[in-house]
Amino acid sequence: QVQLVESGGGSVQAGGSLRLSCAASGRTFTTMGWFRQAPGKEREFVAAIISSTLYADSVKGRFTISRDNAKTTLYLQMNSLKPEDTAVYFCAADVRYWDSTYPMRASSYSHWGQGTQVTVSS
Repeated sequence: QVQLVESGGGSVQAGGSLRLSCAASGRTFTTMGWFRQAPGKEREFVAAIISSTLYADSVKGRFTISRDNAKTTLYLQMNSLKPEDTAVYFCAADVRYWDSTYPMRASSYSHWGQGTQVTVSS
């Protein structure tokens, strides 16, 4: 049974940091990513990791995606947080190798976590 379980969300002030984790079980995933959804907005791409990493322009230089060598835990280190980073953050994973811009598409992922809330206050 495939499971993705996020943790690490919370409330911080602007300029603060949080580290999200996603524990993956049931399969070995090649492509893994983070997406987020703010109230009233569509789900948007944040970052992905395959053999390389991809980032949305809005988080580049502030967020870092990584995973352990066994590919069982995905991380998102978020620094210099802004109020506009407030959203529910979702972990996503797929067994396929996606290159180019495919990892930035929600439709490229077969498995999703339940989400973890991140709230950044000004």
